[in-house]
Amino acid sequence: MHLRTLLASLLLSSQVLHAADHDIVIYGGTCSAIVAAVQAKKMGKTVIVVSPDKHLGGLSSGGLGFTDTGNKAVIGGLARDFYHRVWQHYDQDASWVQQKKAEYGGKGQGTPAMDGENRTMWIFEPHVAEQIFEDYVKEFGLEVVRNEWLDRAKGVKKDGDKITSITTLSGKTYAGKMFIDATYEGDLMAAAGVDYHVGREAQSVYEEKWNGVQVGVLHHAHHFGQMNISPYVVPGDPKSGVLPHINTEPAGEYGAGDKKVQAYCFRMCLTNHPENRVPFAKPEGYDPKEFELLVRVFDKGWTDVFHKFDPIPNHKTDTNNHGPFSTDNIGRNWDYPEASYERRREIITAHERYQQGWLYFIANDPRVPKEIQQEMQTWGLPKDEFKDNGNWSHQLYIREARRMIGSYVMTENELLKRRPTPNSVGMGSYGIDSHNIQRYITPEGFVQNEGDIGTSTKGPYEIAYGSLVPKKGQGSNLLVPVAMSASHIAYGSIRMEPVFMILGQSSATAAVMAIDAGIPVQDVPYEQLKTQILKDGQILHFDGPTTLRGIDPKSLKGVVLDDTDAKLTGDWKESGAAKSFIGDGYNHDGNAKDGKASARFETKLPKAGKYRVFLAAPPSGNRASNAPVEVIHAGGVQRMKLNLKEPKPADGVFWFDLGAFDFTADQPAALIITNEGTDGYVVIDGARWLPVEE
Repeated sequence: MHLRTLLASLLLSSQVLHAADHDIVIYGGTCSAIVAAVQAKKMGKTVIVVSPDKHLGGLSSGGLGFTDTGNKAVIGGLARDFYHRVWQHYDQDASWVQQKKAEYGGKGQGTPAMDGENRTMWIFEPHVAEQIFEDYVKEFGLEVVRNEWLDRAKGVKKDGDKITSITTLSGKTYAGKMFIDATYEGDLMAAAGVDYHVGREAQSVYEEKWNGVQVGVLHHAHHFGQMNISPYVVPGDPKSGVLPHINTEPAGEYGAGDKKVQAYCFRMCLTNHPENRVPFAKPEGYDPKEFELLVRVFDKGWTDVFHKFDPIPNHKTDTNNHGPFSTDNIGRNWDYPEASYERRREIITAHERYQQGWLYFIANDPRVPKEIQQEMQTWGLPKDEFKDNGNWSHQLYIREARRMIGSYVMTENELLKRRPTPNSVGMGSYGIDSHNIQRYITPEGFVQNEGDIGTSTKGPYEIAYGSLVPKKGQGSNLLVPVAMSASHIAYGSIRMEPVFMILGQSSATAAVMAIDAGIPVQDVPYEQLKTQILKDGQILHFDGPTTLRGIDPKSLKGVVLDDTDAKLTGDWKESGAAKSFIGDGYNHDGNAKDGKASARFETKLPKAGKYRVFLAAPPSGNRASNAPVEVIHAGGVQRMKLNLKEPKPADGVFWFDLGAFDFTADQPAALIITNEGTDGYVVIDGARWLPVEE
């Protein structure tokens, strides 16, 4: 053998043999990857994190500091330890640089843990999260290699259904007994030949209500509603061309599947602290014509630009998409999941340019309403965040990419408890949440967004172990805690950062047990896995209140009925998108305005007398200003038109005071609301009869 060839062969063998010393190879730099590595080390195994990213933590350190949690009681184990470490950081006065701790007001601070001893905090700055992940690396002696990108074409070696090694584009090879794909994209899973899906399944595939194309279903406020805005350069003239950011293809049939994924954006960290603020710069290639559609939205009177500037410590925000034309670059990411690294970088750059242009436009274009522009000019990028990236986040929000089709597929049926979930390895509880997927032209010739879904899971739900592992025969030593096995609509809830930490820990636990027993991951004895997971503080089942973020109606004064107690006629839709509500969510009429939807709240009061009657309904700018309401009382029926935009908050609920009326104890007291002739959404959350003190 030629000497040079021999030396190269020996070097390659050395690399592989050295790498084979690792029991577990984790590909990815997300929060799930680091938590999985910590768990593996705690269980006595050698582990290496092969990260394509320089910065660890994914979205958790990339701007998503206003954590989407749902019911915090089901977040345990190392995930809860992470949020405990956040609390420890902000418990120190030195951590409050641009803001006093007392001034922040304790938002998201000091939430008691389940044992009442450890404290948690769920809201944090990006650099704080990244430092915690780096602390894990140092504390547990984790071996991490960065900027190592999997060779997706020929970098996965298998012996039958078993992965033996992965090789990166730099030529480095990492062998191991077990592999964990902790990327948002599922690149290792796909390269290993495991089945997966991209896009929405048809409703018929898993017998789901909320999957597939959702033409005509308008959740949240992230659509154009009845604004009737023309999509054309010259309003009303199709020959003049279509404005930017509008898809000219048909939206598809309701309930049908497609290959499109929900919109991406950067979760922007902004600040209005003058000493720490970098003004918004004009991005390269900026063209104000790109935002003509936003001008037309403003011209319709929409002003809710700053609704999702959620405050995090030190006068900063976690800023998310809100409204019909916002930070989500709708429809410009459909090819991302399967794209080459080069194409993905192009998509990321395009999203960055779009979002920075959106900010610059609002802060500088004379067509923007003055009060909005003046407010935007007070904001900028924080000097002390993302210092090596122009103060801009290093992580695009990959809300959804590939999803494995594994041994078990999680669907909305498990999330909504229509059927039981086998072999729980963790829990989720955030509402089913898909951002818009496309912006299209309606048959009537107006622009509309499609794909936005927000519906309650009606409490925490269990996640099956089978959703973390491939089908038998496809990968006997691979676990996938992020691009896990779920339908599009189920993934809309599961895809939260705390859940990825939970599933990362459970995946590592199963990997260790498979190594010790010398068995495929599909054959890990569940009862043994369950015992270890519970020992490590994970929550696998929840017997507490089923409310997601809601107020228990029993805790409110007076006689209170939830929307679930109302008699509904017509087509009402569940939602849980508001920040406060009674019970597990609320209902809305889908802005139908057809007079077919009505809700009747009826009860017998404990004693006769005068009661003040209230309707509960979370507010928004898209609510009806003329909802017909009837209050049935001892003296007859009081009819009125209710402006649902302007409630008064009390006891954590948004109430509309309908007045005081006399009631008898022997006749039902009732409140009826309909959508007859309404000019916006009719929303119902509950009703209350409160005794009037004489």
